[in-house]
Amino acid sequence: MTTPNPRKEPAAITPQQRDLDAARRALAVEADGLRALRDALNGALGLSFVATLDILENTTGRVVVSGMGKSGHVARKIASTLASTGTPALFVHPGEASHGDLGMVAPGDAVLALSNSGATDELGDLVAYAKLRNIPLIAMTCRAPSVLADAANVALVLPQSPEACPMGLAPTTSTTAMLALGDALAVAMLERRGFSPDNFHVLHPGGRLGSKFLRVSDLMHSGDAMPLIGPGRKMSDAILVMTEKRLGCVGVVDASGKLLGIVTDGDLRRNMSPDLLAKPVSQVMTPGPKTIRASALAAEAVGFMTNAERPFTALWVVEGGKPVGILHIHDCLRAGVA
Repeated sequence: MTTPNPRKEPAAITPQQRDLDAARRALAVEADGLRALRDALNGALGLSFVATLDILENTTGRVVVSGMGKSGHVARKIASTLASTGTPALFVHPGEASHGDLGMVAPGDAVLALSNSGATDELGDLVAYAKLRNIPLIAMTCRAPSVLADAANVALVLPQSPEACPMGLAPTTSTTAMLALGDALAVAMLERRGFSPDNFHVLHPGGRLGSKFLRVSDLMHSGDAMPLIGPGRKMSDAILVMTEKRLGCVGVVDASGKLLGIVTDGDLRRNMSPDLLAKPVSQVMTPGPKTIRASALAAEAVGFMTNAERPFTALWVVEGGKPVGILHIHDCLRAGVA
């Protein structure tokens, strides 16, 4: 007689698995919300989106972005993203607006007000002020009809999507959608304005993001800082110039100022002899040195110096055959270009 196999109990879910399951559910719900937002651009939201861009493009002042609570945090980020991509913008807290900061809103501005419910009391004074002053009002909300949507010149009404919070209470999917729509506005405006990497660098001079758009002209040594010498001078003079300028080389120029060659530390070692100091520079220099244009990106210069068959540390910057500067790799590294 055979004994039936005992039924296997399901493996217990570990706390780590439970945590990861919750995270995956939240991300899935928010991803679904973003897909719904994208699809909504094919309908009425798309028309409102384009109308919003028209308002922003014709705004001669700044875009005043406002919101309360979680919407306020999103509004701050949208204002920052707009400003950094060529659309002047600032955040105004609705509570502070009621206590004097309405003075920050001026004719020529536009107001972008965020409210999930469309009925945020704290936005009332700002909305009334915009209407009184004939300042364009754009609403971003998940509810229409609503007080805010009805008052706005253009209402960006987000599609109804469940919050990722299992109780459906904490703003999660809704704020993610608002943030994404704000990014979409900034990107679309960036493309409308023809915002370039040069424009981006002007507004992002610090940090690694800005360093990617630094140009050779931003970092090079020019004028009297360039180590230059004539070909007929003695090597003793060249070494003095190299030591004074502290860039590890000296450029050799003819009477018209054109770059003929370069003398580096390596050239000194290769030509070491008792009569080195008495030799003319032209006998020691390496002719036809590598050069780059002043308008080139510094990152291009770093790649040029480090990816060569024989890497080098200093690069002459030449216009019309004449040196206008010299770039050392240490200048690039200090600026965060690598």
